[in-house]
Amino acid sequence: MCLSKNQILKFMVLILSLLGPGAAMPAFGQGRPSIAAPASNLIDLNSASQDDLMTLDGIGEVRSAAIIRARPFRTKGELVERHIIPEALYEKLTDKVTVRPIPGTPPVPPTRPPSVPQRKS
Repeated sequence: MCLSKNQILKFMVLILSLLGPGAAMPAFGQGRPSIAAPASNLIDLNSASQDDLMTLDGIGEVRSAAIIRARPFRTKGELVERHIIPEALYEKLTDKVTVRPIPGTPPVPPTRPPSVPQRKS
């Protein structure tokens, strides 16, 4: 079936009208809409797409590409440890991102204080 440009345009208008006003793209120059991530909707650094990462404030094309290249992450703190983002930016993003383990990788061991040898008396 071959549709004309006019038919395609009418179909797109119909779909956008059904989706509502929030479905349209922002006007040129307005940037991306700010999206707050609820606790159940955190962005996983190990599986998020570049577009998903770019919804985070301060993360653009360059930083999102760097995050994807640096995968996998064991902790979200590795963003700063590996010098992918500055600590000030990390503080703004820490409650919006998570790191879910990748299947087949060992879990992050719990941190323990260094062991002190016992003295014999």
